[in-house]
Amino acid sequence: MIRTNVLCCAGTGCTASKSDEIFKNFKKYIEQYGLAEEINVVKTGCFGLCQKGPIVAIYPDKVFYSQVKPEDVEHIVAEHLLKGRVVTSLELSDEDRETGEKILDIDKIKFYEKQQRIALRNCGKINPEDVTEYIAMGGYEALGKVLTSMDPQEVIDVVKASGLRGRGGAGFPTGVKWQFQKDQPGDEKYVICNADEGDPGAFMDRSILEGDPHAIVEGMAIMGYAVGAHKGYIYCRAEYPIAVTRLNIAIDQAKELGLLGENIFDSGFDFDLEVRLGAGAFVCGEETALIKSIEGQRGMPTPKPPFPAVSGVWGKPTSINNVETLANIAQIINNGADWYASIGTEKSKGTKVFALGGKIKNTGLVEIPMGTTLREIIYEIGGGCPNNKAFKAVQTGGPSGGCLTEAQLDTPIDYDNLVAAGSMMGSGGMIVLDEDNCMVDVARFYMDFIVDESCGKCTPCRVGTKRLLEMLTKITKGEGTLEMLDEMEDLCNEIKDTALCGLGQTAPNPVLSTLHYFRDEYEAHIVDKKCPAGVCKDLLTYSIDPAVCKKCSMCARACPVGAITGVPGKEPYVIDTEKCIKCGSCMSACRFGAVVRK
Repeated sequence: MIRTNVLCCAGTGCTASKSDEIFKNFKKYIEQYGLAEEINVVKTGCFGLCQKGPIVAIYPDKVFYSQVKPEDVEHIVAEHLLKGRVVTSLELSDEDRETGEKILDIDKIKFYEKQQRIALRNCGKINPEDVTEYIAMGGYEALGKVLTSMDPQEVIDVVKASGLRGRGGAGFPTGVKWQFQKDQPGDEKYVICNADEGDPGAFMDRSILEGDPHAIVEGMAIMGYAVGAHKGYIYCRAEYPIAVTRLNIAIDQAKELGLLGENIFDSGFDFDLEVRLGAGAFVCGEETALIKSIEGQRGMPTPKPPFPAVSGVWGKPTSINNVETLANIAQIINNGADWYASIGTEKSKGTKVFALGGKIKNTGLVEIPMGTTLREIIYEIGGGCPNNKAFKAVQTGGPSGGCLTEAQLDTPIDYDNLVAAGSMMGSGGMIVLDEDNCMVDVARFYMDFIVDESCGKCTPCRVGTKRLLEMLTKITKGEGTLEMLDEMEDLCNEIKDTALCGLGQTAPNPVLSTLHYFRDEYEAHIVDKKCPAGVCKDLLTYSIDPAVCKKCSMCARACPVGAITGVPGKEPYVIDTEKCIKCGSCMSACRFGAVVRK
C-alpha cells in the first residue's frame, strides 16, 4: 500500500539540472531500502519556483526539498522516507510575515501565498504522462458535460459570460472570437492552439504543456465542439522537445480512451488533434503567419481582413487560441462563468501566468489574479532584486512591450492599465532590471531581436526597425546626437501606424518606453559619452588607482590580452587603454578595489 508520494520536477529547467538522474536515484534507493511497495515516485511538471530547482516534494508530508542534487537522494531516502526525519539542510522554508515563525507548509510559502493557480492547477501535482492522474483531478469532466448536456451556443455563452480574454497578448474576448467562427457557414472548420512561444524569457506555455498537456487536449475538444470544428492543430515550437513528447502522449492516451476520435461520449461529435512543429520563427506567433506555416508555406503575415474566423487554415473558418487561454476552458465549464468572472478586475477577468525573470531573487512561474500590482509580484512573490541592488525597471510583454519604472510599481496588472502605463500584457514575460542595467542597451537588445525575426514582408518593419537599431547602436558607442532622439521617436510612431502585423506594430514599444522614462540615460550616452550603468563597452575606461594597488599582479594575470603591466611587489600596475578590450576581468580579479571603471 502506497503511504508516500515523491514528486520530482521534470520540467525543462529541472531536467537541465539533472532531475532525470534524481528520479532514477529515488527509484534505485527506494528499491534498495525495501520501500518499493510503500513509496511512489512520480515525474511532474514545473512547480513554478524555478530559482530553487531541482525540486522534490514529499506528500502527504508537504515537505519541499529545493536545489536537490543526485547525490542527495540516498540521504533523503534513508532519513526521511525510511526513518521519518526531515532533511532540514535541503528543506525550503519561509518565515511568517507577522510572527516570524518558520513556515514549512508548501502552500503557505510566500512565493505561492498570493498566487491563484487555475491554468497551472495541475503543474507539479500530477504525472503529465498518465491520463488517469488527470482524470483523477477532474479531467475530461468538462468535455463530458458539454457533449452530453450543452449545445454549442450554450458553451460559447458561458465562455463569453466568464470574461475570459485571449492570453496570447492581444486580449481579445475568447467567446466573441468563437462566436465569429461558429456563425460562419460551412461544415469544414478548424481550431488551432498557438504554442509558438517566442518572447525572450517567456516559458509559461511550455510549462503548461509539459505539466498538464491533457488540459490543452480537453480545451481544444471543447472549443472544436463549440465552433463546429472536427479537426485541431497544436502548433508548437520544435525547441520544446519535452512539451512535444508529452503532447503526443496525451493525444494518444485520449484516443485510446475515446476522448478524441469518433463519437466522443456517444454524442455524435468527432474531433481529432495533430501536433505541428514550428522552426523557431518569432513571427509565426502571429496568427496569419502561423496559418501559412501549418499549410507548409513560409510563415509570413497576411493583411486582415479576412480574419482567420472567416478564412483561416486551408481557407476555412479557423479559431486560434494560445495555450494559457485553453488551459482555463475546462475550469470555466466545471465551475461556472460567475466563478471565473469573480476573479480579477472589471475588464480583465481571471488570472494571468507570468514568467518572472531577470534581476529577481525568485525567478519562476507565477499565476496571480488580474489586478495584483507589479510591486506585489516583484517584492512579495519575487523577493526583490538580489544583492541589495536597486530596482530600476520591469519589462513586460516581451519585444512588443515596454519598460516601467518604480513610479508604476503600484499599477494593477490588467490589459488596460499596462497599456496606459506604456507597456502591455503580452503573453506573460516579465523581466526585472536593476541599477546595473543600461536602458539604452535594453532597447538595443530588443530591437536587434526584432530585426533578426522580422519576416521582411513590409517595409516599415523590414527597414524601419533596422534604422532604429542602427541609431541605438550609434548611441551605445557614443556616436549619437540629440537630434537622433526625436528622429527615433518619429520613426517609432510611423512604424506603429504602418506595419502590416502585430510584430511590426508593437516593435517600437521598448524604444518609446525607454525614451519616455529614461531619456536622461540616452542624453548621458550622447552628451557625456558615458554609460551610467557601466554596460556599453565603447564608453567605458578602466584604470588602476596607484594609491590602492597592492602590486600583487592578479589583474595582470587575469587580463586576456596583456594590456596590464607592472612589477610585482615594486611598481603599481597600469592599464594600456589602447590594448584594453574592456572585458572587466581585471576588476573581477582585484580583491582590493584598485581597478576603477568609469
